[in-house]
Amino acid sequence: MQITRPYFFSAVLEAAYYTGYWAIDRFIPNTEHDSTFFVVIEVIIGLLLEWRGPFSVLGTPFVIAFLIYKWRRRHLSMYNGVEEFLQSQNNFMPISYSYSEIKKMTKGFREKLGEGGYGTVFKGTLRSGCLVAVKMLGQSKTDGQDFINEVATIGRIHHINVVQLIGYCVHGSKRALVYDFMPKGSLNKYIFSSEESFFIDNEKTYNIALGVARGIEYLHRGCDMQILHFDIKPHNILLDENFTPKVSDFGLAKLYSIEDNTICLTAARGTLGYMAPELFYKNIGGISYKADVYSFGMLLMEMVGKRKNINAFAEHSSQIYFPSWVYDQFNYGKDIEIESCATEEEKEIVKKMIIVALWCIQTNPSNRPSMNKVIEMLEGKVEHLQIPSRPPLSSPERVINDGEDNSSEDWLSSQTLPSTS
Repeated sequence: MQITRPYFFSAVLEAAYYTGYWAIDRFIPNTEHDSTFFVVIEVIIGLLLEWRGPFSVLGTPFVIAFLIYKWRRRHLSMYNGVEEFLQSQNNFMPISYSYSEIKKMTKGFREKLGEGGYGTVFKGTLRSGCLVAVKMLGQSKTDGQDFINEVATIGRIHHINVVQLIGYCVHGSKRALVYDFMPKGSLNKYIFSSEESFFIDNEKTYNIALGVARGIEYLHRGCDMQILHFDIKPHNILLDENFTPKVSDFGLAKLYSIEDNTICLTAARGTLGYMAPELFYKNIGGISYKADVYSFGMLLMEMVGKRKNINAFAEHSSQIYFPSWVYDQFNYGKDIEIESCATEEEKEIVKKMIIVALWCIQTNPSNRPSMNKVIEMLEGKVEHLQIPSRPPLSSPERVINDGEDNSSEDWLSSQTLPSTS
């Protein structure tokens, strides 16, 4: 029986097809088979098989082998890096869980608490009965650096206003972080939701703001290393059953020596709307812990206003950028009218938080207070605070021509600052 050329090519191509998929199943974990990389391999194999020529016969196995090699080199390097780091930090590490233990505590990842670019969070229960939040990290684009950042920073922190990391899991490409469960969820919904069940009064808002400030101050000065968070925002502030705030999500955090006044970053990091201008405009000033101060100021503004700082659908154009509107009210000699202010005491609390926020969001980082000073201002009396002069909020690059009129000595004074009443 004579074997025709088309039949021969078809037989070889079919063999290459099944060989390719066998190689993928053999050398790439099943957890990766829904990934973009796997889809790309499928497309390439399909194209090669469609083009029924000599190259497709000879080239298909080589292409598949090359792609698998590249995948394994990249991912095994990442996994080895994570494991080496965890072993080197053994004295500081929380509990190491197996993947089967993670599945058991989450009951097969049954109850989802939230989802984002970082991954998915599930509710879990430890054998002791304690509730936990299990964060399953998504596919890393930073060679596992986001995972290492979280374990390296939060793994050694114990503070009432920083979320507690209980344990972690590294199993091939699967990476999980186990935290204390925060029953009230994130601050985000209490600021922006119109539902009455999520309403918090101004006194509670003030106590949350003070707790967040203490948590950030601890990160900056309370550890043997300076920890810069770089992603302070409502979504990353969690609340326990008593509304005690906990700073969370350290995927973008960086550790530096306490003595470092400025630090070097290869790229801006954070969330737009909360990122300090010096992260974009290098001529404004050096990057330091003042970037977190700026983010806290933007957070504080949103907590007070119960709205996003930028609202393109505001009733009046002057209200689109909330900090700018606040400055206008002060310039016109008007009180900041917040709907939820029922008493004079609440109005004083709101005014104090707004003034502190205005100091924190100064364009020039040298004009912002430290978090220690922020706490001092929040705990002090509003009549002792001076409203800072208005920075070029709409065009940060012009700050280099802005005079140094906001001296650091003006942050707080119990005697000399003019009254704001």
